[in-house]
Amino acid sequence: MAAPPTITSKNLTGKFFMNKTLSDDLDEVLMEQNIGWLTRKIISMATITLSIKHYTEDDTEHIDIDQTATGGLQGTTEIRILDWKQRPHQDHLFGELTGQSRRVQLEDVQDEFLKKGWLEGEAREDGLVEAFVVSSVNGWSARLIWGFQEFDEKRHYTRHLRFEKGEK
Repeated sequence: MAAPPTITSKNLTGKFFMNKTLSDDLDEVLMEQNIGWLTRKIISMATITLSIKHYTEDDTEHIDIDQTATGGLQGTTEIRILDWKQRPHQDHLFGELTGQSRRVQLEDVQDEFLKKGWLEGEAREDGLVEAFVVSSVNGWSARLIWGFQEFDEKRHYTRHLRFEKGEK
């Protein structure tokens, strides 16, 4: 998702389109999350749009994201409050979830895959966003780090995902 320099991890407000040529295929992850074949095929063919509202309320950062697919099909809604408190969430696609989010410094990211590739100056200056989501019902967890990377000399809003299914 190409992004102008005015969009940073401290101000993500805007509209982003998933660039599938730069993204990894998520079919296997979606299958492990118990998403049916037809829904996975629709997701793989659709253009995914993220409408993000980033704001501060009561001295705490909030990031609200509405996902839509081609034709206006409603995707998931992410309500992220960056205070690292666990919150339950009922998602029409993924079911019953518990999630938590926070701002994290690059040097505090432990997983090398999640740590690599960020625009280092921005990542060090503004930090990154970390989200952790668990589906106890379906036995999976996902740790995401959000920030900015450069591809083909263009700056892109990017998410790295570490997905795990079962006991680890």
